[in-house]
Amino acid sequence: MDLTQLEMFNAVAQTGSITQAAQKVHRVPSNLTTRIRQLEADLGVDLFIRENQRLRLSPAGHSFLRYSQQILALVDEARMVVAGDEPQGLFSLGSLESTAAVRIPATLAKYNQRYPRIQFDLATGPSGTMIDGILDGTLSAAFVDGPVMHPGLEGIPVYREEMMIVAPHGHEPITRAAQVNGSSIYAFRANCSYRRHFESWFHADQATPGKIHEMESYHGMLACVIAGAGLALIPRSMLESMPGHHQVGAWPLAENWRWLNTWLVWRRGAKTRHLDAFIEVLKADPQSAVFP
Repeated sequence: MDLTQLEMFNAVAQTGSITQAAQKVHRVPSNLTTRIRQLEADLGVDLFIRENQRLRLSPAGHSFLRYSQQILALVDEARMVVAGDEPQGLFSLGSLESTAAVRIPATLAKYNQRYPRIQFDLATGPSGTMIDGILDGTLSAAFVDGPVMHPGLEGIPVYREEMMIVAPHGHEPITRAAQVNGSSIYAFRANCSYRRHFESWFHADQATPGKIHEMESYHGMLACVIAGAGLALIPRSMLESMPGHHQVGAWPLAENWRWLNTWLVWRRGAKTRHLDAFIEVLKADPQSAVFP
């Protein structure tokens, strides 16, 4: 077993394809196939379940992936230490859309200025997508709705978000879900924690949302609410940053539903120098009111 085999294994695990993985690690597909077979023979297990042209991790492959990611992360860190004190290399960060839009731009700018040798990459999406990215090694860390109860992750609380129910202009103040039982709502995909929070708010009051329209952005949600088509749940920090927020009615949810914390999370045991450096910059952010 060598580092090249581990890199190849990780690439196949991420892509599910020998061809795509070969492009990722700049090798020919036949070489990848041979090296993966050698790795499986060395370990004495099948790491992948082969289905036509696709490969998916076997139970043993899932277990091995976590260790291979940790090994490669340690190797990267060792290379950085040998190369000098300043962190360098790729740092892939995931984030909720609202956090990326209104909470972290200044922090990212300071981070890039302080550590110019780090190649920074940002991806946005729902919490579920971001967590999947951390677990499969695509992301180094991510801002998600927390706390996250997963044995493979650890993290820290960073931001406190006030959740606002947003309705068309002129709507009576909304204090409970029963008032808007059956109303259409606009939300992200089902793996979005804010959407689950919104639906739970309805169900706790023995109410049910009407049609759930899945959107790709808060700007789209706000446009639909302005048009009078339904309701949305948007963090106050995001809502007040968008043009048009004065054209809707907005009220905080009841106190036990009102606040959600955004956490920065990463794979357990895989905290890199890039991440340590990012957390140090983050600590100076005055918005990080819930930072321990």
